[in-house]
Amino acid sequence: MRNRTALNILAMTLLSILVLTCERDKDSGLPRDIDGNVYDTIVIGTQTWFKENLKTTKYNNGSSIALVTGNVIWSSYLAGAYCWYDNNSDYKDDYGALYNLKAVSSGLLCPDGWHIPTKEECSILIEYLRGSYYAGGKLKETGTLHWISESQGTTNESGFTGLPGGYRDSHGIFQDLKKHGYWWISGFERVLSIHYYSSNSSEIFSSGLVGYSVRCIKDN
Repeated sequence: MRNRTALNILAMTLLSILVLTCERDKDSGLPRDIDGNVYDTIVIGTQTWFKENLKTTKYNNGSSIALVTGNVIWSSYLAGAYCWYDNNSDYKDDYGALYNLKAVSSGLLCPDGWHIPTKEECSILIEYLRGSYYAGGKLKETGTLHWISESQGTTNESGFTGLPGGYRDSHGIFQDLKKHGYWWISGFERVLSIHYYSSNSSEIFSSGLVGYSVRCIKDN
């Protein structure tokens, strides 16, 4: 009887901790995706951005995004898909997921009140950081915990804390982890990129079958 009482007390204590944790997350006002992942945010000029890469496995309407691991399937998959770098979920918390363009174009990846940035919004961000020549260094996390090396001019003064999540090419091959960071721009087959060897940022064109990271921006 005594053991049962002790177990009941322990169960109630654990439940109370769980409830309090959920309430703190809710009260914090931080965005939460439909999987329950909570994201830190940063205000940069007039914009509010995720400070982390998106890692949801579902659209915000609750439907699942296809997890595609096979290279051949990835290279010809025409519906929305995601994967973890090297098909290893250990990369989830640091680098988030990689999504193909079909998933991005759904308009359902980011939590309610947030969206994938447009070309114009990315341009506003870069100009606020004094242009593409300097912006990469101001967007990148400092140090070499996640980056293979740190270029001159890396300050992360924006607080964006950009990480080099690499990408998955149109043949399904994973590339550039710890070297380059890429984020989808909505409405285009384009991505915003930053690099380990430079403080520059750039926009590049891409195939819709390539998988890149996603950062969400708050709705106006």
